[in-house]
Amino acid sequence: MLPVALVGFGWWGRTIASRLKENSLFELVCVVEPNADAHSDIIEMGLTPILDFNEAVKMENVRALILTSPNDLHDQQIAQSVAEGKHVFCEKPLSLTFEGASNSVKACEEAGLVLGIGHERRFEPAVMEIKRLLDENAFGNIMHAELAFSHDKLINLPAGSWRTSKTFAPAAGMTQMGIHLTDILIWYFGKVKSVYANTSSRSLGWETGDVVVVQLLFEAGMTANIQAILHTPHFLRTHIFGSEMWAEVRNSTHPDETTGVADLQVYRSLEDTKTTRYDWADSVSANLENWRSAIVDGTEYLNKNFEMMHNIEVLNAIIKSAEDGEVVRLS
Repeated sequence: MLPVALVGFGWWGRTIASRLKENSLFELVCVVEPNADAHSDIIEMGLTPILDFNEAVKMENVRALILTSPNDLHDQQIAQSVAEGKHVFCEKPLSLTFEGASNSVKACEEAGLVLGIGHERRFEPAVMEIKRLLDENAFGNIMHAELAFSHDKLINLPAGSWRTSKTFAPAAGMTQMGIHLTDILIWYFGKVKSVYANTSSRSLGWETGDVVVVQLLFEAGMTANIQAILHTPHFLRTHIFGSEMWAEVRNSTHPDETTGVADLQVYRSLEDTKTTRYDWADSVSANLENWRSAIVDGTEYLNKNFEMMHNIEVLNAIIKSAEDGEVVRLS
């Protein structure tokens, strides 16, 4: 078992806690939550709450930390974890700045520690099948991609929540959902060359906005559109267009749920189309287990350090484009 401390017990922290609690590969030593009012919920789950991150990071019986803390704390908490010789799994975004992401990656590399990132969509069977088809060149020439990740799970956030702030959660739904889409696209296609982004505030009145739409051009030549909406019923779609075929994944549920299906349609012609239904798979746990295996067994972690850094570089370009109303070129 890998002994870990979980940092943060908000919406996503509760999801991670519930998965870790039932996973025999992990020992959840404690849950760090500075809001003492939430400690009764932690105790009710059969877990041990503590108030202070500084206490958890120094625990000798904790080998790694899992961060589900607010976005602006990631840089500091990763640095402290590395200083104590602890492996780190960080919820997205890894950082709010490219410099912060680079520093975290470099610090873990130099210390021989494994840095994990909360991009669980890479571990969905249907999304992985598209990656396999891409690697086999089954699509022919890749033309374009359209990805969407939208829901209304956060519409009742309290006033003043950091998730509604342009400072801590910039570019509307980018740090909430859109960054998962750019992660998949970087995994599929490589480096992004330029971005153009728009954000809008349609109904929630949040400072950061509730709609983001982005156009991307990749160094390899293909284009992509992504969208993330924070006030609409659940919608999760991954669509890749090639010269020989296209493939689309539609997910019926959000990764925080434990039921649902994903349908993958592969279309070459009206006479040559196939739809495969995948039952719900725990991609959240699969990501954590892959990270654990890299620590314990020395196996390869699916999300590469360059991809983690480049995703934050792309995020920063999207933020700048949305603010300035101009195309931002990365290379």
